[in-house]
Amino acid sequence: MIQCLIVDDEPIALDILESYVRKTPFLELKGKCNGVLEALQQMQDQSIDLLFLDIQMPDVNGIEFSRTLNDKVKVIFTTAFEQYALEGFKVNALDYLLKPFNYQEFLKAAMKAKTWFDMVENKSSPSTAVTKDSILVNSEYKLVKIDLKDILYFEGLKDYVKIFTAGATRPVMSLMSLKTLEEQLPADQFMRVHRSYIVNLDKINTIERSAIHIEKASIPIADKYKDAFNDFLSRRFLR
Repeated sequence: MIQCLIVDDEPIALDILESYVRKTPFLELKGKCNGVLEALQQMQDQSIDLLFLDIQMPDVNGIEFSRTLNDKVKVIFTTAFEQYALEGFKVNALDYLLKPFNYQEFLKAAMKAKTWFDMVENKSSPSTAVTKDSILVNSEYKLVKIDLKDILYFEGLKDYVKIFTAGATRPVMSLMSLKTLEEQLPADQFMRVHRSYIVNLDKINTIERSAIHIEKASIPIADKYKDAFNDFLSRRFLR
């Protein structure tokens, strides 16, 4: 169960949100507050996982309040003002509900929260899915679809994987296992060459000694994977 707190200075909005939370089986309502100061008091007395948080309130702005929260408390903003959407995502909100919203819209946002908490609890991404053409991953509290043909390589970093794509200024980062990812990727296109790297075989520019060069990146080939990589070279180029 995800422990929730509703924060809104409008009584009608509080009542609507309460009804939505109570009819959602994986959410547990721990309280509803008419402002940030009351929310702070309730959060001192009990553990809260998720806030449904209004933005424009008389005591403290919801976005500013969200910046004070620790990483374990996630936020779904609820507001009547569309101009706050970009600011909301800059502070890593799970979602942004624009009033008036119906239960279907609420449930969609709540499911994002469930996906996030499942992912953190299991140390993997249950929503990671690979098809013959694309991969769907959780990144920065949203689902991101990436075409396989655009991927240069994957880099494992503890519990995270960085996905480097052609033309992107920074990688997509997702909480998942490189081993699990390796099992899902098409073996004729991607290969594990190091404990920390999976490369797109079609993106290799040059091979030099024990390193693969893809664009500006130099990726080491570990001894454990050399035989499999050499077999790939033989099959593709030396027949």
